[in-house]
Amino acid sequence: MRLTILILISILCFSCGKKQAEEVKPPRKAITSVTVNPIFDDSISIRAIAVTPNDDLIYGGNKTTIGHYDAKKNTHTALLKGKVPDSLNVSFRATAYVNGNTFGISIVNPALLYKISSKGNVLLVYKEAHEKVFYDAMAFWNTREGIAIGDSTDDCMSMIITRDGGNTWNKIACENLPKVNDGEAAFAASNTNIVTKGNETWVATGGKTSRILYSGDKGNTWTSYETPIVQGLETTGIYSLAFYDAKNGFAIGGDYTKAAVNEANKIRTSDGGKTWKLVAQNSGPGYRSCVQYVPNSDAKELIAIGFKGIDYSQDAGTTWTHLSDEGFYTIRFVNDSIAYAAGKNRIARLTFK
Repeated sequence: MRLTILILISILCFSCGKKQAEEVKPPRKAITSVTVNPIFDDSISIRAIAVTPNDDLIYGGNKTTIGHYDAKKNTHTALLKGKVPDSLNVSFRATAYVNGNTFGISIVNPALLYKISSKGNVLLVYKEAHEKVFYDAMAFWNTREGIAIGDSTDDCMSMIITRDGGNTWNKIACENLPKVNDGEAAFAASNTNIVTKGNETWVATGGKTSRILYSGDKGNTWTSYETPIVQGLETTGIYSLAFYDAKNGFAIGGDYTKAAVNEANKIRTSDGGKTWKLVAQNSGPGYRSCVQYVPNSDAKELIAIGFKGIDYSQDAGTTWTHLSDEGFYTIRFVNDSIAYAAGKNRIARLTFK
């Protein structure tokens, strides 16, 4: 009996010690360098990318480009080639990949939203004709429900929503959205001024007013929050928004016409976007078009990217290290050390070490 008790105590102690060892994670090693490996070189400007579950890449650009990169085969497929009129010449700055389907919505008039199935079937699922139409970004809450946002055509930001897997899209009435301020719009710079987490949604506006529009119920109701980021001109404000979880978020931007200026262009929240604080005032990167959290970094590590280079923070944006002068528009992580980046006439695979 005594032996049995001793064995049980030993097992319990071993299990407890093992659990404690598993819970104590060693600190992540700081990123000190990045290697850029080109995977696409063509005269196409690419501002929208999305990583698929098997680590392939979907991308959208000008010249009616929606493409698929097969990482294992190292090959590219033009998903719209031969399936839309050759005379069509539109630009896609918002893409998404959901449940085997690729989505892309074009900028300017008319807005065209295509759904491309895994078998390559192409459907035009939404069209909007208006002299002011300009869609900037797209995201999904789940496999059935998604949202695309754009500049105002009336007195609110344009928002369209699908509840049936992207087969039909309906525009939210302005009476159900915050009224847009004079000179307020959004930037189609990197398909990252909209973020969804669970049922929650954050949309970043920019220009003469730069705010966060928030919905906690998948786009049914909305409110707005002010931010301290630089604003007041058509070229100022938030260009990119990221959330690590429902509480911790980061936004970056500035003025792309004054790309070196790093005053009031980086902000952080720890309460789900209700309040924002300026960080790295007059230090770190100036204008950047995209910011993303490094996966598995406990909301501490960030990569900011733009046509002036790549920058890294390991303290939630308080201080920054410039990693490279290589210019890109947008970035998405595959894991905590590999990412895809796209920009003017190219896509690359980035390795962070």
